[in-house]
Amino acid sequence: MTDDAFHPPPMGGKPCPLVLGGGSWGTALALHLAEKGIDTIQWVRDPILARDIQVTRENRVYLSGATYPSGLAVSNHLEEVLSRATVLILAVPCQAVRPVLQSVRSLLSRPLPLISGTKGIERGSHALVSRIVRETYFPDPGLYAVLSGPSFAREVVRKLPTAVVMASSSRRLALEGQALFSAPSFKVYTRQDVIGLEVAGALKNVMALAAGISDGMQLGANSRAALLTRGLAEMTRLGVKLGADRETFSGLGGVGDLLLTATSELSRNRRVGMQLGKGDLLPEVLKEVGQVAEGVPTTQSAHELAMEIGTDLPITRAIYQILYEGAGLRETLNFLMSRPSKSEEEDS
Repeated sequence: MTDDAFHPPPMGGKPCPLVLGGGSWGTALALHLAEKGIDTIQWVRDPILARDIQVTRENRVYLSGATYPSGLAVSNHLEEVLSRATVLILAVPCQAVRPVLQSVRSLLSRPLPLISGTKGIERGSHALVSRIVRETYFPDPGLYAVLSGPSFAREVVRKLPTAVVMASSSRRLALEGQALFSAPSFKVYTRQDVIGLEVAGALKNVMALAAGISDGMQLGANSRAALLTRGLAEMTRLGVKLGADRETFSGLGGVGDLLLTATSELSRNRRVGMQLGKGDLLPEVLKEVGQVAEGVPTTQSAHELAMEIGTDLPITRAIYQILYEGAGLRETLNFLMSRPSKSEEEDS
């Protein structure tokens, strides 16, 4: 449908965003909105964590040191907070999106605009978040937007300059989302390419694992640069196959987010890769990191999706073999380096 056929409830007037998720990114988005003077609610699934935040006014588990302002309410009671919300901000791990949205939809008399900050590809179904939303929440794309781009939670709450992208097939919703999140330190651009932004946001975590493994193996700067360049081509190839706009991958949500996640010490996925590159075992690494590293399940989903639709993703396949088939690091490196050389113009 077009905007003329369906108009989501407006976010104008006095919006009340409900952030679904109690992790570091959900907390950062909730703090960001509340510090703009917007009455904001954060739904935290874990009742113990929710209570601790209510008492301490700090998310000591996922984003310690950031104080909750008075305009930010925290609750574990989904039905209660949904009754007050005017727009939903999705910030739960990708593998939790389906059950959370099923619960949300069962409690709403009519759907609210939904902005997703979740990145990944669902296991089993190989679905991007937009497809999960269509299947569990509401089928009209005019109600859905994606917020993505190079944005670490800790830097957002410190109000360090950040630029991101809001994508929606509905120009009206994209502009309303842009206005909702824009702040002096938080610049929001708009796009229409939802699929491209979602593919880039998912695959950049896989490439961050790969870059971390390369650095953990001390393969050097040449290797990392080549890996990220070919990784960007791989992300673009999958996105275009799924109907995305190629140009999206050269923007903030593509190469921008890839560079951030694959090179920064703040990146969980890069840290996981580095420890693997040093020879540590995956279960031990994930336990040490303590938070969800979306690149790990996304690697499996992206690899299976590529096989399903007939798209060549050699870096993703290599990381899949390391994570899920016990392939040796040197063996996998030799596999990538021994692939037949092609024209870069044709292999992009």
